[in-house]
Amino acid sequence: MPTPRSPARTLIEAQWIAPVQARTDPSAEPCLVGHAIVVENDRIVEVVPQEQARQHNPTAEHIALPGHLVVPGFVNLHAHAAMALLRGVGDDLPLSAWLRERIWPLESQLVDPQFVRDGSMLAFAEMLRGGTTCVNDMYFFPEASVEAALAVGIRSAHGIIVVDFPTVYASAPAEYLRKGLALRDRLRDHPLVSFCLAPHAPYTVSDDALRQIATISRELGLPIHIHVHETAEEVAEGIAQYGKRPLARLDALGLVGPEMIAVHAVHLNDDDLRRLAAGAASVAHCPHSNGKLACGIAPTARMHEMGIRVGIGTDGSASNNRLDLLGEARAAALLAKATSGRADAWPAARTLRAMTLDAATALGLDERIGSIEAGKQADLVAIDLRAPELLPVYDPVSQLIYACGREHVTDVWVAGKAVVRTRQLADPGVRDALSEVVGRTGVWQNRVGEILSGRV
Repeated sequence: MPTPRSPARTLIEAQWIAPVQARTDPSAEPCLVGHAIVVENDRIVEVVPQEQARQHNPTAEHIALPGHLVVPGFVNLHAHAAMALLRGVGDDLPLSAWLRERIWPLESQLVDPQFVRDGSMLAFAEMLRGGTTCVNDMYFFPEASVEAALAVGIRSAHGIIVVDFPTVYASAPAEYLRKGLALRDRLRDHPLVSFCLAPHAPYTVSDDALRQIATISRELGLPIHIHVHETAEEVAEGIAQYGKRPLARLDALGLVGPEMIAVHAVHLNDDDLRRLAAGAASVAHCPHSNGKLACGIAPTARMHEMGIRVGIGTDGSASNNRLDLLGEARAAALLAKATSGRADAWPAARTLRAMTLDAATALGLDERIGSIEAGKQADLVAIDLRAPELLPVYDPVSQLIYACGREHVTDVWVAGKAVVRTRQLADPGVRDALSEVVGRTGVWQNRVGEILSGRV
């Protein structure tokens, strides 16, 4: 007897659905109640009332999620996934000491494809279980990070990293670009993989390399993912060396435009904000990392007032310790209110848009993901709002931002495929592979200890 064929369509029926549509004011966009998302293969076919969906799709598989809110998959706009293996090694240090005394010495002796693959597997699994379905990653050996992302099942954008100095990955900007662009050419048509140009920061990349990156970005339509104005020290050193603020220098070199994703963007004056707004650039806001490294608080309420697109990122585990985008979103909303003195700054619905559609737009992926609309990829997250600590529910989106934690995420889909079911990674093969990585973390921990103690 032949094996029965799987249903062509799946109906995901939830109590609430927050579509996050670009054409509406998020604060005025109500949740859909008693609707179903009709998914065929990797795409959303329609979002309609549940009874209508059942009538039109009598043979479809039904996934009933009573008491759940379904939202678009979260998009982590800035991460260094492999640094999950460095979680906690530089705690309570300011950025300069954190880099020079911990991160750079450790990376110089540890980083290789296996390190990147193992660290990225840990990070991507953590992200998926917390509802992140797409991550914008920046690190060495991006081919190993791609391998880990595909193994786990997360959608990913990978940085073609560029710095002026040699590392174990490459010797000079030309080699960094050659290797990264070759990887991009091999995978340019993969449905779950995309790329960004990723010059590390203005203080680690020369004018010549930055000009070349701007040209490549325009020719290939690639976003530019770069750390900018993270610390006051960075800004002061940029002025001393180049006679202008780093953003002004980047603007003069042709990098401040719709392709730019300015990571951190903490220390901005009015001129900096006007440059970002005029260039239609995006910002990757990383509130916990900025706080932990004592960098400051980005003026995100002003950014929204000026029409600057802001997404949310976690940064890496070494400067955050958690890859929890829901936690970042709550911090982002509360900090915007506290620093602006306005309780209506960064309301819940706009915060949800920042971690979904706005971040997807920054990556050039908004035609594929970021909202729950017909024709888009089915990247979805289900959150159980029935826990006692979440009741009663007056506004499900407000509950998501201000009360929920990643422990309330129950189910996650990437391109229509269930990657998390009932709070567990869905694929037994992925769970087994992750267990192998977990088993190797002790080896990495011992190597870190040897390096820090001077025995290596």
